Amino acid sequence: MSNAPNQDLRFIVIGAGMAGILATIKLREAGYSDITIYEKNPKLGGTWYENTYPGLSCDVPSHLYSYDFAPNPEWSRQFSPGPEIREYFEDVAKRFGVFELIRFDTEATHCAFADGRWQLELADGSRDQADFIIAATGVLHHPNLPDFQGLDSFAGAAFHSARWDHDVATEGKKVGVVGTGSSAVQIVTALAGEVGELVLFQRTPQWIMPVPNRDYSTEEKENFRKHPGEMRKIRDEVSKAFIEGFANALVDADAPTIQAIQTACEANLEENVREPELRERLRPNYRAACKRLVMCAGFYDAVQHPNTRLVTDPIERIEPEGVRTADGSLHELDVLVMATGFKVEQFVRPMTVIGRNGVALDDIWHDGPSAYLAVTVPEVPNFYMLNGPNGPVGNFSLIDVADLEVGYILQLIEEVGAGRARELCVSREAMDRFNRERKQAAKTTIWATGCNSWYLDASGLPTAWPWTYDRFTEEMAQPKLDDYDVR
Repeated sequence: MSNAPNQDLRFIVIGAGMAGILATIKLREAGYSDITIYEKNPKLGGTWYENTYPGLSCDVPSHLYSYDFAPNPEWSRQFSPGPEIREYFEDVAKRFGVFELIRFDTEATHCAFADGRWQLELADGSRDQADFIIAATGVLHHPNLPDFQGLDSFAGAAFHSARWDHDVATEGKKVGVVGTGSSAVQIVTALAGEVGELVLFQRTPQWIMPVPNRDYSTEEKENFRKHPGEMRKIRDEVSKAFIEGFANALVDADAPTIQAIQTACEANLEENVREPELRERLRPNYRAACKRLVMCAGFYDAVQHPNTRLVTDPIERIEPEGVRTADGSLHELDVLVMATGFKVEQFVRPMTVIGRNGVALDDIWHDGPSAYLAVTVPEVPNFYMLNGPNGPVGNFSLIDVADLEVGYILQLIEEVGAGRARELCVSREAMDRFNRERKQAAKTTIWATGCNSWYLDASGLPTAWPWTYDRFTEEMAQPKLDDYDVR
């Protein structure tokens, strides 16, 4: 697809994170040049711009969490720290000419399909229009703040982990962290021993997979520079191990690999937490990988550090001096960090999307977000999402997922570019069939085995892709146009 059949098509990409950068590069490779990227932040990077907390790193191996067309010989570790990842995306954007297409500090607020084109409104009052919109808006970027009584009364500094206030000094201070997901675990591991006192408010214990994170040596990085094929070899090996040893097992709760993960997590807890009472407070009552598996080698050491306290009593309210728990105790704090996750049901919202005949995306999603193959929804033509609802957000490397999705979307675009169609979106019948099959398959995944997680919808069913990675690659290989409303 080196030459696009219709050079006059105009594209708007919403979001300049990992997926938006990828989509733009692939559109240009396909021969399309009329592209504008709207990014609400002052810099690119998406989640890797917004999250800057201590200990931030990726839980996907570095050489897998990178574009296959842009290997990076400079990764410092097997699992990269956040600042390196953002630097990597900035470097790729510069090398591939993406920066010149981005309008920073410009949030898309409303888009409506009228007369065969998308009309876009921006927060600054300006307008734009395009033939296609690609929504690369991400999943984990709308902070979820618990409705704690008295939160506004806290006299110290309080902020969400994704809005870390670097003007607030933590050295020697009493720091409280609410939450035990990946962000909280990374923060606690980084701050233990660095602050005066660290109080972890655990609402739900987590299974921890002890994944070592060794440095790449100077010699290894030099070898990567001289022999890029070595990075490709590592990427392929890691991808194969990741898919076969983890991702595919998640969709079968009875898979032997799931039991092996359970055994490894139990051994990590038993062997590394010395006190029996503390060990039991840290032991989950659900199966490993039912929630997103937390991968960290040093968390249990951090929890057992002399200046760390684990609090498992429920939070009753926040007071000026600190956190009051249900047992009546007041935990005095100088800093309160809410590592409490994200509103994962938002997707492209709060931007409003109006499809054919005035149909609002909010109405289409009144029972919860869903999308055919995580890409398209009925009555919203020529509007495609990357890492949208029902995608493999908990299974695979999101870079590989987005890459497959872009290839799929380009084939839909080609139908318009070649004059075989003007508008394409999934039909209601195909969407309904997909949802029935997806919900049935979801019942046998590990996520449906009895825990409460952000993977679940309001009815308690997992929303993530419930099939294997091979199934996803097969679906992405070529659109089934019989499933589309083509006009």
